[in-house]
Amino acid sequence: MTPEIAAEAAVWITVLHGPDRNRAMEDSFREWQQRSPAHREAFEKTTDVWEAIPRSEGARKFMLEKELREADRPRGRSFSWRWVAPVCLLVLAASGAMLVQLREQGVYATAVGESRSILLDDGSRMLMNTDTHLRVDFDAKRRTVEVRGGEAFFEVAKDPARPFVVRVAGSEVIAVGTAFSVRFLDAPKRDDALVVTLVEGQVNVRPTVGGGGTLAPKEAVMLKPGDRLTLDYRPSTTTHAVESRVDRPNLERAMAWRRNEISFQATPLATAVDEINRYSRTQITLSKDMGLEQLDVSGVFKTGDSVAFANAVAMLHGLKVREVDGRLELQKSG
Repeated sequence: MTPEIAAEAAVWITVLHGPDRNRAMEDSFREWQQRSPAHREAFEKTTDVWEAIPRSEGARKFMLEKELREADRPRGRSFSWRWVAPVCLLVLAASGAMLVQLREQGVYATAVGESRSILLDDGSRMLMNTDTHLRVDFDAKRRTVEVRGGEAFFEVAKDPARPFVVRVAGSEVIAVGTAFSVRFLDAPKRDDALVVTLVEGQVNVRPTVGGGGTLAPKEAVMLKPGDRLTLDYRPSTTTHAVESRVDRPNLERAMAWRRNEISFQATPLATAVDEINRYSRTQITLSKDMGLEQLDVSGVFKTGDSVAFANAVAMLHGLKVREVDGRLELQKSG
């Protein structure tokens, strides 16, 4: 949940409790709430604050002083928390956003199922995918972004005097004016722990100066447009070696997430399920039926719509979908 979403939630709870509430407003609110789990979480937390305001010590003191003042005035409209609470709530939301920014400058994050576009001070733009965490640190000599997890697409503004450096898991992606994506998903089941895909321009991927990470190429790799560099761990008898490979994927499919889509082409079902699960808290699992993992999937699916994906796969392969403890389990039928 970002400060922007928290502020939007504060505005929504204010107008929904105001005198101008109507059906169109309620429809707009429901559309806003369905954008991501972060939007729903923000509204729930804001509602908790709304309900707590009248019970707070400061609020009770305010009420007492207000009642004493009103006692000396002609009788008029009765005092209502409906008018004081919105002001208090907006102040709390603004203060919370300010405290977040002061605590750690330049930190950005997206929730599961959320994407976010950010225009940086130098004119570069970042598009953050689901469940992504990164930190931006610009100074007079270089522009640095640390990717702590997730996926982001960078459109870098040209500035030859200040290279644009993305640091991730022991590697540095160095650019001046270019467009590329960085994906860092460090999970045991994945064989694509770090992926750099170059759309235009040129980037140099090298080990971080001074070390400090383990997922890096042995030597610098220069990518040209259309190249994709993948770094992953390959276990050996004594240590986890890093394997580096460069290929040229279909960029439309590789970058489909920027359109809130996921594109599969003869992708193993287990791999496709892992990817779909990144975008939703409603997780899909495969039953332990023999051979289910060997099935594959092709097609374009909407991110965050686990139900539609599960139903499509079930129809394609003659499976059935069963809800188990809040999850969607794909099983063999019959």
